[in-house]
Amino acid sequence: ACAPYRRLSLCNKNFQKINNYSSNAKHNLLLDVCMAANYEAQSLINYREQYEVQYPSSGSTFTMCTMLARSFADIGDIVRGRDLYHGKKKRGQTETERDQLESKLKKIFEKIHEGLNRRIKSNYNDAPYYYKLREDWWALNRDQQETAMTCEANGTYFRVTCNDNGTFSQATKQCRCKKK
Repeated sequence: ACAPYRRLSLCNKNFQKINNYSSNAKHNLLLDVCMAANYEAQSLINYREQYEVQYPSSGSTFTMCTMLARSFADIGDIVRGRDLYHGKKKRGQTETERDQLESKLKKIFEKIHEGLNRRIKSNYNDAPYYYKLREDWWALNRDQQETAMTCEANGTYFRVTCNDNGTFSQATKQCRCKKK
């Protein structure tokens, strides 16, 4: 199977730069993954025409929304250690970029695990991959990844949706997050 256009260089910028194994690993990981999500969303603009030709939509933002949703899922799969795309080896390398990234993520989650208190740490004894810790980290931080991907989207990306109380809700301007 071939990788879709968006997967050929997914998160190339910040994911490949992850290398902090210090006690601040969890904070640096969050920053790096948010930056990767933002860069990924920006890079999708270049592939939009190719997708529109291959998967014509009704002229709405459906194609872009689909690409964002799939890239978001891909980032989640990478962080959680579930990525099915194995990538390619570059000339002269013994590992794919994905293998290199997975190795870095294992080290980072090992550092995060070391920083947990004993009671919590006992819930995450699946070294060296720490899949449960990775799942929980993603569940805790996934909303920040979505924000990182959509905060640069223009107003046409957001549409009216239902509030919890059944009334309509509209995102204002570009993003639901507060600019700091």
